[in-house]
Amino acid sequence: METITRVGVSFEPELLKKFDALIWEKGYSSRSEAIRDLVRKSILDSEVKDERSDVIGTLTIIYDHDVGDVTNKLLHIQHHHHSEISSTTHLHIDEHLCLEVLVVKGKAKDVRALSDNIKAVKGVKHGELVITSRKIK
Repeated sequence: METITRVGVSFEPELLKKFDALIWEKGYSSRSEAIRDLVRKSILDSEVKDERSDVIGTLTIIYDHDVGDVTNKLLHIQHHHHSEISSTTHLHIDEHLCLEVLVVKGKAKDVRALSDNIKAVKGVKHGELVITSRKIK
């Protein structure tokens, strides 16, 4: 069984009031669990800033397939970065717009390069990379 160390945290009254409202809204069972989540997120955010860290996540893009040669350009980039892409899902939003979700993994530097290359293609309307450390504990 894991041991737990207790620590004390001091809050100004107004900050504590806002924090309590937030944790109630999000459904946390305790302040401790909310604080642990905030600490975990901060650690993970710090880890993925290192270009050499192993990351996993998603790249979500929306693009207009009628703009230029966007579809072929996206496929070319994806093939060039095949080692960073685990899978893709493609959805037709309407007659022109497509949504793709790429499940990505690899070194942070390489995953970010893939994301930057794809988001820079003319016809891509929106792109968002969400990554986290592959070493979550």
